[in-house]
Amino acid sequence: MAGMTLEQLRIFLAVAEHLHFTRAAEMLYITQPAVSAAIQSLEQEYGVKLFHRIGRHIEITEAGKLLQMEAQKILDHVSLSERGLRELNNLQRGELKLGSSLTIGNYWLPSKISDFQRQYPGIKINCTLANTEEICVGTATGQFDLGLIEGDVKPALASSLEQEIVGSDRLQIVVGKSHPWYERAEITIQELTQTAWVMREPGSGTQQRFESALQNWGINLSELNAILVFTSGEMTKAAVESGVGATGISELMVKKELQLDTLRTIEVIDNRNGSSLTTEIVRHFLKLKHRHRFQTTLSKVFEKMLLLSMFDDSSSAPSEFKI
Repeated sequence: MAGMTLEQLRIFLAVAEHLHFTRAAEMLYITQPAVSAAIQSLEQEYGVKLFHRIGRHIEITEAGKLLQMEAQKILDHVSLSERGLRELNNLQRGELKLGSSLTIGNYWLPSKISDFQRQYPGIKINCTLANTEEICVGTATGQFDLGLIEGDVKPALASSLEQEIVGSDRLQIVVGKSHPWYERAEITIQELTQTAWVMREPGSGTQQRFESALQNWGINLSELNAILVFTSGEMTKAAVESGVGATGISELMVKKELQLDTLRTIEVIDNRNGSSLTTEIVRHFLKLKHRHRFQTTLSKVFEKMLLLSMFDDSSSAPSEFKI
């Protein structure tokens, strides 16, 4: 038996994707007879039909669906192996695929990426920004070498993803100048239900952490008057700055506005037990990687840099969770 080749698998996957021999040939820049010959060779070698020919159309068979799934795994592994071999050349070239939740990607990660590229200028970094839930899924499915989130990993993915703390941040309750709380330094937990709120979308790390704090304060999310929900921290900040309600937002995102006094932070006082304790909402930034997928040299080096930078930032970072 001659066995299947990587080229045959690439051709097969192109046909399976397009369900059309000519379109697959155009995508691969080869002739249509070469595509037909590759599929026919696979079918004859293993005695199976990969596609049903129905008039001028084709449909993938059960055997074809099985090969499609396995062939993609094989080519993905080959691609990762090739990347690993290229990166052995003193990290002079290669690509690092990162996935980051929005707050981290917009405010915390850029300086880390800049530091890394100063050391390794030949490395291309491809960074995708999405909410925490999407980054978890992307890291679990191999879309990203590393994921960076400030929320929680869903239990269904926790067994696949290794988590490690690489930084931390505070969530602040903020209001704009026209809000009744603007002239106040603090409010009690009970007063949280007495204003309108601007929220981030479900799946956002910011929203997860805010809801967790509410639960610790004995408040159900449904008790708050949420009048707006945004998929962007910038939109949330702009709405509150213009005078619409209050919000819980990353300290990193509002540094400039706090300096300009267009926003003001409000301390929350916990007086439920007869005392008056100031509360803080502190969250960790988590680095995610798949427990079993091949990890490139680039990924390992970037990981190490993130961990080292955590110690450099420790003087200004929160030291513990307080809620």
